[in-house]
Amino acid sequence: MEDTYARPIDYLRLSVTDRCNYRCQYCMPAEGITKLAHSDLLTLEEMAEVVAAAASLGIRKVRITGGEPLVRLGLPSLVAAISHTKGIEEVAMTTNGSLLSAFAEELKAAGLDRVNISLDTLQPEKFARMTRLGTLSDVFDGIRAAFAAGLTPLKLNVVLLGGVNDEEIPALAELSRRYPLEVRFIELMPMLGASGFGREAYLPCRTVLDRLPALLPDKESGVAQLYRFPDGVGRVGLISPLSHHFCSRCNKLRLTADGHLKPCLHSQEEISVRGLHGDDLIAALQTAITHKPREHGALSWTEPSEAGRRMNEIGG
Repeated sequence: MEDTYARPIDYLRLSVTDRCNYRCQYCMPAEGITKLAHSDLLTLEEMAEVVAAAASLGIRKVRITGGEPLVRLGLPSLVAAISHTKGIEEVAMTTNGSLLSAFAEELKAAGLDRVNISLDTLQPEKFARMTRLGTLSDVFDGIRAAFAAGLTPLKLNVVLLGGVNDEEIPALAELSRRYPLEVRFIELMPMLGASGFGREAYLPCRTVLDRLPALLPDKESGVAQLYRFPDGVGRVGLISPLSHHFCSRCNKLRLTADGHLKPCLHSQEEISVRGLHGDDLIAALQTAITHKPREHGALSWTEPSEAGRRMNEIGG
């Protein structure tokens, strides 16, 4: 199905929980969040029903997100249900990687195709400060498990933070030279939860190109501009929601864990699907697609997102 601007909408980002075992500085407050009650979350069966309805309208790819999706009990069964849904061609997941070593094989067997893993620093002490609760070795274990299970092509998501991890750009990009993966540098978005960062934290992705003049342009992939080292086996991706909007190529809907469709990440508009089935559920999805705006408003340090929720509450 196309939206009113002739963009084909074929990608659903499905948040399965607002909870996370980390408290990353740009996502959640140190004291944590007021968690949704279990009764406020869609059941796994309801999520699978929404995916089936979305697939009937042309959704072909589903990305499972959170919070941290691996803290949701029964996740492999949801992956299996989605992967067996008529019309769904790819099931992916974004995770912080800390629990992945215990689940990678089971998730692959259930039908998960690949994962994106968050990795904002290669320094253990800095990692502990940035995540407040995390241990870097757990993420490395998750990366190794993802490769071993065949959850590839593997992508590493790096949120650029000026004055925090920008000096690690060469070291992080070097992973793409040595290993068959994509290191994706993502501009910090001014969401709720990121208000503690000053102007200097909002680096444009061109900073990566300035620091790494050896990078050569590669093809585009969705929202990412791709590059590679001349002798690299992987790629470097740049995702620039602030400095270079990609709204004209946006092909996605988001479903929050509490059952709200968001036509645009940076809009307050939400359409509830709780309790909807059959034609009513289809109609809600059609409404969300037709309500996608041409583009979101300006985003900058002084112009925050209008999303109205933290990223863990929407789905990363």
